[in-house]
Amino acid sequence: MTQAGQVVFSRMEEVVWGKPAAETVAALAQKRGAERVFLMVSGTLNRTTDEIDRLRRALGNKCVGTFDRMPAHTPRSAVIAATDQARAARADLIVTLGGGSVTDGAKAVQLCLANDIRAPEAMDAVRAPNPVKPPTVAQISVPTTLSAGEFSHISGVTDERTRVKELFRHADIVPRAVVLDPAVTRHTPQWLWLSTGIRAVDHCVEGVCSNEATPYGDASALHGLSLLARGLPKVKADPTDLAARLDCQLGSWLSMAPLVAGVPMGASHGIGYVLGAVFDIPHGHTSCIMLPSVMRWNKSANGPRQAMVAAAMGQPGKDAGDVLDAFIGGLDMPRSLQEVKVGREHFDRIARQAMGTPWVPRNPRPIPGPEQVKEILELAA
Repeated sequence: MTQAGQVVFSRMEEVVWGKPAAETVAALAQKRGAERVFLMVSGTLNRTTDEIDRLRRALGNKCVGTFDRMPAHTPRSAVIAATDQARAARADLIVTLGGGSVTDGAKAVQLCLANDIRAPEAMDAVRAPNPVKPPTVAQISVPTTLSAGEFSHISGVTDERTRVKELFRHADIVPRAVVLDPAVTRHTPQWLWLSTGIRAVDHCVEGVCSNEATPYGDASALHGLSLLARGLPKVKADPTDLAARLDCQLGSWLSMAPLVAGVPMGASHGIGYVLGAVFDIPHGHTSCIMLPSVMRWNKSANGPRQAMVAAAMGQPGKDAGDVLDAFIGGLDMPRSLQEVKVGREHFDRIARQAMGTPWVPRNPRPIPGPEQVKEILELAA
């Protein structure tokens, strides 16, 4: 039988790289005919750098407001606060400049604006499988980390009532344009840049190692992995190396090709969602901790795929779990649950909650129940 499959492309219109962010965003806004541009940005960048002021100056009187209070893991209450401000400003375009929480927040704001959501609990109405009105206010994103959520039509938002990170999905919430400017990332703390780089590595690896991998996803993710494997150590050695920073950004973009085109992630992502929402561990760090252990646990199911990962990282013939572990250690990132103060007394809860994520049930080695999740957690302890 011949091979069969399907690749679904997103509604993103363009990616611009290597050009100054402020002027590029202003040109994109003008091309879209936007007149009322609402900014959702990093509070740290707004308070301590001139990057946001530069963006405001480039937009001129088209800039109608700025929201800079989005916490990590994108809590519902902050999404509603941003929605209220964007609604009052009568925004016709949202521009984000910041990390993944800001990006995801704006994607959720698009849904809330379109569906007149005005309270955190009302966001239940725009979660699948409920029918929703499509967004009418588009988004342009300027990322400052490597998590790569700007390339996805999924928004991860934490419900403070349950401390569960939930996924909000709609094909039209993917940003219409992404601007990759390595210069604006110089302000990103080194630990955050490197750890979100491992998050992008995680996208590449779980996309390639999935039982549902595609040739399109493989090509993008393997090249993205090679760019990240080259660029991250260079930035660690010299934070002013803009060429290496751009390599990392391009690798981050390519890392999302499998996920955006329909390839599921695996247990590293699934367990990471729980660690982030329940224990407030940054998602970059969850990937640093979980990915090598998940690879070791999965090896009996996808050894040939893991060999492709090791080769892309410049270590052909080596064990991919060991290669990843050494690479993460070389960046001085955490490599165990103990390092982030998550003990075995929490394993039952983590395992039960991980089974409810979209990704654990589609891990390449079947995970029928919480006991198998606990086996992985033991490897990462």
